Amino acid sequence: MGKGRLVIVATPIGNMGDITARALEALGSCDIVASEDTRKTGIFLKRLGISRPQMSFHSFNEEAAGQRIASEVESGKTVALVSDAGTPGISDPGFSIVRSLAEKGLEVTMAPGPTAFVMALVLSGLPCTSFTFRGFPPRSSSKRRRFFEQDRESPHTLVYYESPHRLVESLSQLMEVMGDRQAALCNDLTKMYEKVLRGPISRLLEELAGENACLGEYVIVMEGIGKSEERKPKGNKFKPEGDDHGK
Repeated sequence: MGKGRLVIVATPIGNMGDITARALEALGSCDIVASEDTRKTGIFLKRLGISRPQMSFHSFNEEAAGQRIASEVESGKTVALVSDAGTPGISDPGFSIVRSLAEKGLEVTMAPGPTAFVMALVLSGLPCTSFTFRGFPPRSSSKRRRFFEQDRESPHTLVYYESPHRLVESLSQLMEVMGDRQAALCNDLTKMYEKVLRGPISRLLEELAGENACLGEYVIVMEGIGKSEERKPKGNKFKPEGDDHGK
C-alpha cells in the first residue's frame, strides 16, 4: 500500500489560463477530489478533461468530511482539496483539515497558485512589505463597524474581501472609522473586465455612484494609519486600469 497524502490545490480565480502544471498533475493523479461545491468542481474538471471521484468539503460538514479525508489518507489514498476558486484555506474551508492531518503525522503538501488578495495587494500601489489580510467583514452593520474599528490604529496595509451588495456600505464605514485614506478597489481580477481603481476612499465611492451596479468579486486594499508620500500612489489623478475591453 502506497503512502497517502492530502494535496492542497490552488485553482484559477477567473482565468483558466492560470491553471498550473502542478495543479493539473495533482488533480489528474489523485484518488479523490474534495471540494466546496461538487457541481462547480465537476464542471471545472470536465473543462480540464479530468474525471475523478468527488466528495464535498465545506463549512457545514467540515468535521465529518475532515474525518473521512483523514481516513482516506491513512488508507494510502491521495486526496486533492480545492475551493470554488483560488487557494483553499484563504477565506475558505481548509485550515482545520491541514491541522488535523498534521497532528496525525500524515503528509500534507500543496500545488500553489492564484490568490486574489495577493494580486490585489501588489496592484494597489500601496506598501506590500507589511500587511494584514482580514478576509470578509461581518454582514451585520454594527458588527462590521466594530470589525473595522479593530484595524483603525494598524500601521499595516489592510486587505478585505467584500461582496458587491455590501461594498458601498463597507467603504462608507471604512471612511467614517478610518478617515479618507488612500485605497485601491480591485474587481474581477484575472477576468475579462478586470478593473483596479486607486485613490482616496471618497473618490472610490464617487466612481461607484456613477456605475449602474456593483457586480463580481471585490478586494479592498487600504493604507495603514500614518500617511506619508511613500504610502500615496504617484499623482493625484484617479485612474481606473485594466478596462480595455469596453465594459
